[in-house]
Amino acid sequence: MGNRLSKIYTRTGDDGSTGLGDGSRVAKDSLRVNAFGTVDELNSCIGLVIAAQPDAAICATLTEIQHELFDLGGELCIPGSALIQDADTTRLEQRLDALNADLPPLKDFILPGGGVAASHCHLARTVARRAERDLVTLSRQDTVRPEAIRYLNRLSDLLFVIARVLARQSGHGEVLWQHLRRRRG
Repeated sequence: MGNRLSKIYTRTGDDGSTGLGDGSRVAKDSLRVNAFGTVDELNSCIGLVIAAQPDAAICATLTEIQHELFDLGGELCIPGSALIQDADTTRLEQRLDALNADLPPLKDFILPGGGVAASHCHLARTVARRAERDLVTLSRQDTVRPEAIRYLNRLSDLLFVIARVLARQSGHGEVLWQHLRRRRG
């Protein structure tokens, strides 16, 4: 186990820099810090979904994802480390396929909504997409393993399917986009 924090504030970041896991210091607004910050935000959003008390199977899936996101944050914080693997993405795909099998095919776009848990899950999905974009942006400047980008891409798909499931479980149902709600002309 790494160092334990006995003191929460160190004052070392007061100059606008932060320490990476390898001991180097970078600006707090660097692309790398932004990327792992967005992954942390995503993890918090998933915590909101869990706090809305979905069924036990979804809660277990989301808790496992939280651990994997912490690993991903570590991978981004320690340049050169490899903590997210293809097997992690494969597990997301398997869970996605299992959950999606019982859902009706989509014929319309779905608006974020469908109850508290589903709405939180839609928010997590959008943050996952932003985290993915942040990793792609970082990859243009620095090394980012493709496994990490694939993981976030698949995670956002899984969160979309979980949001659909949660909307149905809540009794609110999915909120469909009414693309013909206004007459054009």
